[in-house]
Amino acid sequence: MTLEDVKSAARKAAFARRDAAHRDGQPGTARHLSEVLAGYRGAPIAGYLPIRTEIDPLPAMTEAAAHGVVCVPVIRKAHHPLVFSQWEPDCSLVGGPFGTSVPAQERLITPEVLIVPLVAFSRAGGRLGYGGGFYDRTLEALRAHRPTLAIGFAYAAQEDPDVPLEHTDQPLDLIVTEREVIEVAG
Repeated sequence: MTLEDVKSAARKAAFARRDAAHRDGQPGTARHLSEVLAGYRGAPIAGYLPIRTEIDPLPAMTEAAAHGVVCVPVIRKAHHPLVFSQWEPDCSLVGGPFGTSVPAQERLITPEVLIVPLVAFSRAGGRLGYGGGFYDRTLEALRAHRPTLAIGFAYAAQEDPDVPLEHTDQPLDLIVTEREVIEVAG
């Protein structure tokens, strides 16, 4: 079995766990994320607009926007890093690739803190994404210029101690779930 086969099987299992957690979701899933982001007021923060059954960071992003700049990812081209456009709670959105939404008026921002969506995570900071490598390329590019904090945001059910990784996978610095904040040693 190849690494890509292992990742595909891990994604399938993680999507099933995430879908179940999303169906059972309760209000307040972003409470811990809000608490973490409060410690980074004034720093440019990148969130994301949830798709499918991703855990919803919007309540925490809305709180953060009251105290600083918040942006969301924009996919420009396959196999390239993401760029980030400023987001405000009531801004106009347009459709983007892969079912995403992006601000209608683009105002590019370079974030220092990224809330990273994911399919599965490990407590060691491993992250399994959708397979496009967008966040890995983006984090690598940002970290080449300055320290950049990557906060994985997920349902606790998405935890997988055996997340399959490769050398290009960028680690998470923190993981926040609806239940806890996990500090990654390292």
